[in-house]
Amino acid sequence: MAPGIVVGLDGTEQAEAAAEWAADEAVLRGGTTVRLVHVLVPSPDVLVPMVARRPVEPWAEELLARTAAALRERRPGLSVTTGLLPGDAPVAALVGAADDAELLVLGSRALGAVAGYFLGSVGLSVAGLVERPVVLVRAADPPVPPDAPVSVGVDVREPADEVLAFAFAAAARRGSPLHVTYAHRRHAPAAPPEARRALDDLLVPWRARHPEVPVTARAVPGSPGPELVHAASGAALAVIGRRIHRSPLTPAHLGSTAHALLHHSPAPVALVPHA
Repeated sequence: MAPGIVVGLDGTEQAEAAAEWAADEAVLRGGTTVRLVHVLVPSPDVLVPMVARRPVEPWAEELLARTAAALRERRPGLSVTTGLLPGDAPVAALVGAADDAELLVLGSRALGAVAGYFLGSVGLSVAGLVERPVVLVRAADPPVPPDAPVSVGVDVREPADEVLAFAFAAAARRGSPLHVTYAHRRHAPAAPPEARRALDDLLVPWRARHPEVPVTARAVPGSPGPELVHAASGAALAVIGRRIHRSPLTPAHLGSTAHALLHHSPAPVALVPHA
């Protein structure tokens, strides 16, 4: 059975929060399988000092088993599997692990500091290459209510179907409202009323497909990064699109808006691929 949600674990509190988020998401999706994976990088003593000088594989197996047991205990009936991935090519290993999944979930530390390897060069490369939605989760304190709004950023000039489909489905599963933001730069040729009309036109078919989801739409002049970070405040999830890079040799380019959300959003960030 293909895993519904793959979670990368590296021993940090952010990765633990990612596993908890993924388990809750699996329940919302009707009990899809969660697969916990760990990349066998050569030096976990550097990445996670508290396990210094312990053998890599036994520590990783213990981490996976302990996390899986905790997820099952708190959510009876949840299907959780585990696996170790080779560390000689960690990006390729994680991308491959997510090939048949609905979602890849990784831990994230806010404001640019990095702990572990999943939001370091490996995590950012994976987020830019994998052809599945990627959710990056930071350890939130306190957590937002499960029915808090879902926030999504769109650009009416770019493909948005995959992004809006993901955002509307996430809001519908949570019984949450959806807040849609289109931030257009002040020097853009379209006047604000035209920008708002374009956004409303974009949302017409989606409102019809999801009449159960209350939608608030904003077309605002300004830089997308700060506007979407502001919109993510108090949200259960912040959703944004990213272009697919099909070759593993292509450097990941997430863009300034995605980087702003990854480093400053208080909410988990979903990066949804599109052509």
